[in-house]
Formats: sequence, structure tokens, C-alpha cells
Amino acid sequence: MAKITLKDLSHSYLTKQSNDADWALRGVDIDWKDGGAYALLGPSGCGKTTLLNIISGLLKPTKGKILFDDKDITALNPVERDIAQIFQFPVIYDTMTVYDNLAFPLKNRGLSKTEIDTKVKEIGEMLELTSTLNNKAAGLTADGKQKISLGRGLVRSDVNVIMFDEPLTVIDPHLKWVLRSKLKELHQKINRTMIYVTHDQIEALTFADEVVVMHEGQIVQTGTPVELFEKPKHTFVGHFIGSPGMNILPCEIVNGQINFEGKILPNSTNIIKTNFSKTQVGIRPEFINFSNEGIEVKIKRVSDTGRHKVIDTECSSGSIKILANASAEIPSDSAYITFDQKYTYVYGDDWIIE
Repeated sequence: MAKITLKDLSHSYLTKQSNDADWALRGVDIDWKDGGAYALLGPSGCGKTTLLNIISGLLKPTKGKILFDDKDITALNPVERDIAQIFQFPVIYDTMTVYDNLAFPLKNRGLSKTEIDTKVKEIGEMLELTSTLNNKAAGLTADGKQKISLGRGLVRSDVNVIMFDEPLTVIDPHLKWVLRSKLKELHQKINRTMIYVTHDQIEALTFADEVVVMHEGQIVQTGTPVELFEKPKHTFVGHFIGSPGMNILPCEIVNGQINFEGKILPNSTNIIKTNFSKTQVGIRPEFINFSNEGIEVKIKRVSDTGRHKVIDTECSSGSIKILANASAEIPSDSAYITFDQKYTYVYGDDWIIE
């Protein structure tokens, strides 16, 4: 296991770079503690897999350094880094049994038959593969094959980090939940550094102790699932995390206060800097309430999801979504709403003003 440090890491697939769009990664700085569970979260093309491949040694960064336990390993090849990487699609040997697939990386490292047998059976039990250990891998279902792929990464005890590149893509929704829970359980048992790449917020937030949210090659926020939900540091985090996502609406800053729809909104921030090209107010649907006064909105649509109601409303500044209990009474035409001061944030050029 290892503590992982990334220092001022940038990467471009082009020989020359003239603007931000030419960089797949820009200015990445990360400190991951030994034994932690981490997730890289973001949409396709944001740089997640590029970053993972740089850590593993499959790519050499254009700029910056990678350190394992404070030792610079930027120039080392993948084998020298002692990393296990599980890819999006299962990579297994169909002609081998499940047992031999799991044993393969251990045999390559010269472990004794007794050591191999102990480790394979241990991982087989963890992943509920015991009954299929003697079966040919070719006959397994997609989730069974992915379990083998996961097992080959977990079976080694000498790795610095185990990395997962969207490993549950080919799995159906129910089995995704089962395997995700199993991975979390395994992490708690074996306590190895794990990095999980995904575009699925549920996967990231339920697996990781700390989530790194990426957007257009940058890290826009790092934090716990609660921190990312309750206080997005960038408008992208507000949009991307949560269902429905955060309401982001244009506003003005007047005498250090938020002016929205002609009303001053209470907030806990003392706004000093105001020279932004755009300013916006952000509030999650969960933290908006109907009231006898406040911001006037028109009710456009009410969607009942079973446990909650999602109310689509509109004001002159744009649409506002509200999340209410399933039992809540919803006005039929127009209403007044208020924002919870604790969770009302103002953004300047997409970054939170603090």
C-alpha cells in the first residue's frame, strides 16, 4: 500500500499547447492517504482515465510528478509501480478455470502452491465465486467474469494501489449495487488504497470516503459525499451531483448582498469581491420551501417519484426545481418560495465566493 501524491500534474496528447482546451489534464494536485478509498468522478472526456493511466504508468505526464510514499516514481514503468488495475471490460482467460484465472498473477510472482491456494480461496469466498472455482471462465455471465477481473486485482497483497476504471459498466443495475457493496466491504477488510473511476455519482458517493470531481481536465472539488452535496465549490459540482441537481440562477451583488428577483437573499457569506463577468446564486431543491412571502414562482409541473415530489417552477430569472415530501400539498398555480440561508451560495464565474 502507498500514500499517493500528485504534484502540479498536467497532460496533453498534443505536441504543442496554445490554450486550456489543448490539455487533457491541468494543474492536478492530490494527496491520497495510505489505505483510503477514493473516487474520480466526472463525465466522459473530463480526464479521469487519463489520470488513472498516468498513476499506473501507462502514460507519462507532460508536466508534474507522481510520488508513492514521497518517492518520485514518475519515470518508473507499470511493473515497477506494483499496481493492480481493473478495466471497464473484463479481461480474463476463457480457457482457464476461475481458480487458474485468480491464481495467474500469483504464479507469475513465484508464490508457493500453498500460498496461492490460500489466497485464491479467500478471494473466491469474498466474491462468492467458491462454487465456480473449477468451472471454465468462458461459461460465466458478464457479472461473473467481472468478479474474476476484480478478484485478480484483489488477490495480490503486495500492491501499492488497486485502481478500478469504470468496472461495473457491463453489469445490470441490481448486480451493480451488489458488487459495489461487496467492494466497499472488501476495502474495509483488506484496507488497501483503492481508486475508483466512474461517471456515476451513486457509485462514487457510496464507494469512496473522498471523491474527486473532475470537469474539463481540472479538479473542481475534493471532499466527502456530504461536503460535495451540501456545499458545492463549483457550479458544475452542483449540477452534476444530486437528483435533481442544484438550481443555478443569475443574480447581482449589491452592497455585498445577493440580489435575486429584486429581493435581497439572506446568506452567510460576506461578499467583498464583485468584479466577476457573471454572478449566480445556487440552492439545492431540497433546501427550498413554500412560504407566504418571498420569491414568486409559477408551478409548471409536479412529478411524483413515490417518496418525493419534484416540482418544476418558473420565475423571470429561469426555472427552479423544488423537492418536497410525497405527502406535501403543492399549490396548483403560483406560489411564494424562500431559500434556506445555510445552503444558499453565490458563485462568481462558476466558483463559490467565500
